[in-house]
Amino acid sequence: MHKVKVNESFNFEIDKKGTDLFIDNELLKLDLSDLGNHATHVIYKNKSFNTEVVEVNMPDKTCTIKVNGNIYSLKIEDQFDQLLKQLGLDNLASAKVLEIKAPMPGLVLKVIVEEGMEIKKGDNLLILEAMKMENILKSSTDGIIKKISVKQGDKVEKNQILIQFK
Repeated sequence: MHKVKVNESFNFEIDKKGTDLFIDNELLKLDLSDLGNHATHVIYKNKSFNTEVVEVNMPDKTCTIKVNGNIYSLKIEDQFDQLLKQLGLDNLASAKVLEIKAPMPGLVLKVIVEEGMEIKKGDNLLILEAMKMENILKSSTDGIIKKISVKQGDKVEKNQILIQFK
């Protein structure tokens, strides 16, 4: 069984038994026509819906779909996510990162962020040259830059603290 949360508001339980699909223990009867390019035409309870998968994020188990022009965000939990939640182990992966360390020795080519800046997961932080290759270090968490311990032109060693977060 999977749990699906739509737009952080609506919760559904989805279960598959053989070829049958159930939503909240009710058999779901759909007439589907694949339109290609991630689009599908659906007839459900004599009503027509045009659907499109806009984005899928497998690591976060989220996706965005469009139904008749309306955008919906879905968060999916499988049985393993539910078990981790029951055991109280669901927040282990989201531990707060407090610092970024140099993954290898190198030369700081450019510091992209400033102290006090608010950053999001995936934002570029700095460019580190190692073995004649430029490596962009990205944030692994959302946060605010507390301290930048390096500047352009600094040589750094592996595991040296480069940036600290609040």
